[in-house]
Amino acid sequence: MYPDLFSIGNFTLHTYGLFVAAGFFTGLIITIRIGKAEGFSAQQIMDMGFIIVLSAIIGSRLMYVLMNISYYINSPLDIIKIWQGGLVFSGGIIGVVIIMSWYIKKHNFPFWKTADLWALAAAIGQGIGRIGCLMAGCCYGRPTDSLLGTVFTHPHSLAPLNIPLHPTQIYSSISGFGIFIILMLMRPGRLFHGQIFLWFLILHSTARLFIEKFRGDDRGILQGAGMSVTQLVSILLLAGSVIALITIKSRITKKNGTGS
Repeated sequence: MYPDLFSIGNFTLHTYGLFVAAGFFTGLIITIRIGKAEGFSAQQIMDMGFIIVLSAIIGSRLMYVLMNISYYINSPLDIIKIWQGGLVFSGGIIGVVIIMSWYIKKHNFPFWKTADLWALAAAIGQGIGRIGCLMAGCCYGRPTDSLLGTVFTHPHSLAPLNIPLHPTQIYSSISGFGIFIILMLMRPGRLFHGQIFLWFLILHSTARLFIEKFRGDDRGILQGAGMSVTQLVSILLLAGSVIALITIKSRITKKNGTGS
């Protein structure tokens, strides 16, 4: 594909970084528009956006480094080279949830309402950002003989060259856009705050478990578990989200039943 958009002297604009930035700003614009109707100011959303992108980068990069720790022990300076790819979306979710839980509590924002707001941004951001993964060749798939096979030929590509691979980046991008559409359709009829966020985690984790089967890059297989770190995180997020959704629905049903 096209890992490098253009170069001027020693400066190179990497396509991966461009699409990640485009995904973030698209999500931010959507969140600002929706947030105003939810009682948030544009400044509050931009402040949260800065915290979210920072914690997402740290969390997603940290998980990628841990999954490839043997390499980074010998090349520690490469840890900061995020423009070359190497961000694990599930790690970013964990980082955001941890940091934003602290931030929300500090500023007395309603947790579930805020989480719903940013779930939409996360979905559309992934849809756009994964196009950058395709351009860079990171997060590539296994070799395939199917018509879907994508061949990378650029010498700077992070994917193996000149063999057809599953376009797992496209699978992830489509899932991101699809989840965004589903959440937008679900939003007007939501029954409680937190429903959108929990469904985002459920849909994302389910899609990720499916797509992981076609990934060809090193996934950090867990000894004795027969699964990658990302698959384990996705299972935990999926299980936790389903339990939380059922629990909250049960409480609402019981409350309404008591009230009647």
